[in-house]
Amino acid sequence: MINPFENEQRRAFKDSIAKFLEAEVWPHVDAWDEAGAYPHEMNEKICALGVFGFDIPEEYGGLGFDDAHMRKASGVEMGRSSAGGLMASVGSRSIMLKPLTELANDEIRQRVLPELLSGRKGGALGITEPGGGSDVANMKTTARKDGDEWVLNGQKMFITGGMQASYFVIGARTGGDGMGGISLFFVEADTPGFSRTPIERKMGWWASDTATLYFDECRIPAANLMGEEHKGFYAIMNNFNNERFWMAAQMLGMSMRLFDECVAYATDRQTFNKPLIKHQVIRHKLADMSAKIDAMDAYLNQVAEIINTGDTPVAEISKLKFFCSTNLEWIASEAMQIFGGAGYLRGNAVERIYREVKVQAIGGGSQEIMRDLTVKQMGL
Repeated sequence: MINPFENEQRRAFKDSIAKFLEAEVWPHVDAWDEAGAYPHEMNEKICALGVFGFDIPEEYGGLGFDDAHMRKASGVEMGRSSAGGLMASVGSRSIMLKPLTELANDEIRQRVLPELLSGRKGGALGITEPGGGSDVANMKTTARKDGDEWVLNGQKMFITGGMQASYFVIGARTGGDGMGGISLFFVEADTPGFSRTPIERKMGWWASDTATLYFDECRIPAANLMGEEHKGFYAIMNNFNNERFWMAAQMLGMSMRLFDECVAYATDRQTFNKPLIKHQVIRHKLADMSAKIDAMDAYLNQVAEIINTGDTPVAEISKLKFFCSTNLEWIASEAMQIFGGAGYLRGNAVERIYREVKVQAIGGGSQEIMRDLTVKQMGL
């Protein structure tokens, strides 16, 4: 499908990511998944592509500009790799970069951002708690002021990249109940009172590290408050929009990979004395897949154009997220039907993506939350 928004710069950026991932990641995805880990140097290699540097000044190691179409391209190629666990862990830094850039003090920005953007150090965002995920306004982790320090107590759960991260952006309650009493803090992994344990045996993202974080009288400098006290909820919500757009792009890439795998398999597989792809029922499945992929692509381009005007179309991003996740679910299910028993065996992209579909429908805001947020934004 012709992309009317592609230009030479965007094409070159996309091609550089695709070339790297196809050479350095695709051949190793199965082995890393089975090992439950990936080589640490992949952090630096992927970061060197510039995929996390958008909208961050060059003085901090960023690109110095933003382009939603290029952000989309990076997400698509990461999704096409089918290396969900790797991309989740390496990409965990991406969802804490915006609050760090916009809200942290200059000393933290100068010291931390170059290490995160280069891949030398890892980072993670700590919002989800054992008693609630999407219900951010019901956050239980607390932070109290004690002289020139803040003291954190509580837990965070399902924190992707949390075991290898050196730096964290943590949400904690500093005021009363509800969205108005939440603040954001910068926490380093070696801070006394901070600890973490791994979450293992996940359905998907096997190569990723996932952690539960614990704060037990964890003391941090007063200067580690990010932004205004009690205003963290709004920064969290704004940050989610970037994550959801990027996840939608990844889901498009995953869908593209499923389609390509199905075409290759159906062309090679013989049933009833002819290639599987010559059976009408299979051809119709492929046609439906292709139509859904084109719709996802067009929707992402539309939202990218709006974002590039400087707007944050919350309703459209919310609709885009659940639109892409529901389409990916359908495409993954149909791909399994086309592959049959071969798709049920570990060691292929179709099986791996099928396992990881659900985390895309939940992470960054569930389909139900996205639908609810959409109608609220519509004033209904």
